[in-house]
Amino acid sequence: MRVHLCVVGRLRSGPEATLIDDYLTRFDRTGRALGLGPAKVIEVEDKKSRGMGAEADLLRKAIPSGSKLVVMDERGKLMTSPDFADKMAGWRDTGTQDLAFVIGGADGIDPSLRAEAAFAISFGKMVWPHMLVRVMLTEQLYRAASILSNAPYHRE
Repeated sequence: MRVHLCVVGRLRSGPEATLIDDYLTRFDRTGRALGLGPAKVIEVEDKKSRGMGAEADLLRKAIPSGSKLVVMDERGKLMTSPDFADKMAGWRDTGTQDLAFVIGGADGIDPSLRAEAAFAISFGKMVWPHMLVRVMLTEQLYRAASILSNAPYHRE
């Protein structure tokens, strides 16, 4: 199952980019044997700052056709890491070939795009900067793969 992170904004080099690259490399390496991955980041940018609607249009174009759409949203479902791993395995096991996680810009995800999602995930009741959500999501992808492979990374 290919994983796509469709995100608003361009990430420059720095600590966040280093962490994301590291976790995606780990996910690809661990997930390959499990039928998970590869994972890639698709960035879009509304250079004219036309708002969430314009960002949603750009995101729709970036989401691979036929993908199961998952939005990262503060109104989404709170999950434990093992629950997330189980969800990933369930999507894979039911034939999902492309899974697209969408991370909106500073104002979030347009309600029309959010309504199209098969699932919404929240990292808590606090609002997180969208660049930090990328890091958190990539870490959870790697953690899910390590949980599913019974690796010692995740400790309960």
